[in-house]
Amino acid sequence: MSKTVLVVEDNELNLKLFCDLLRAHGFTAEAVRDGRDAVAVARDLVPDLVIMDIQLPHVTGIELIEQMKRDDSLKTVPIMAVTAYVGREDEDRIRTAGANAYVSKPIAVTRFMEEVRGLI
Repeated sequence: MSKTVLVVEDNELNLKLFCDLLRAHGFTAEAVRDGRDAVAVARDLVPDLVIMDIQLPHVTGIELIEQMKRDDSLKTVPIMAVTAYVGREDEDRIRTAGANAYVSKPIAVTRFMEEVRGLI
């Protein structure tokens, strides 16, 4: 049975890229475009991994990571942040929130998939 990855991303092109890559490598990819729905969808799915954009409208990826890490049913699910933020302080804030990995945009496909495999 394939592993399920929840992708939280508001940019349609990035969302398609991430989901297509995951599916091409044998994963089941579930998409969430609106961060306000992410925690509820994650609770329903209990995915093997969450890929989280940080810059989302309405709620930040950092806030969502913190919510998921406080949720008993989700706190053990690994989270990989994918973001255009590239500063050391940004990475520290993302990891402090609870992200297990950090990949900067634009992604390098090989590194992206290595991180995914390493977290699952």
